[in-house]
Amino acid sequence: MTKVNEKPAIPELIDPRGPRVTASITLIVLGAAFLTHSTLLVLIQLLQFTIGGFVTPKKAPYGLFYRKVVQPRLNGSFIGEDIRGPQFAQKVGFIFALLATIGAFTKIDLLFSIPVILAFVAAVLNAVFDYCLGCQIYLLLQRITKR
Repeated sequence: MTKVNEKPAIPELIDPRGPRVTASITLIVLGAAFLTHSTLLVLIQLLQFTIGGFVTPKKAPYGLFYRKVVQPRLNGSFIGEDIRGPQFAQKVGFIFALLATIGAFTKIDLLFSIPVILAFVAAVLNAVFDYCLGCQIYLLLQRITKR
């Protein structure tokens, strides 16, 4: 039975500058992974996406780096951003990193390269243009499912 006056849960908020910084780290890691065909770098990124997508971006390695090292050095306040979009983006990144990891271990170059390039492009969009592709997909899915 559903309560009539039940209020929707307030989403957790994050500093919107954090995902942009973590996307900058991601583009460096994935760019180096692509150029060197490094399984280790893809595994590092897979760890980041796993924790960011399935636990919380705040506890993921790049998120911790942002909160402990970068954020204290920034001036000014910020308006919090709903964590659900960036967390969904991390889940999408997880899929790409998982495919790239499988490609690395099976020595299937296209299965490694294509997901790395796609995730790299998404990271560039976020880091350089402040456009989170995964967040936009999340919002689109929310609109579709609310109809």
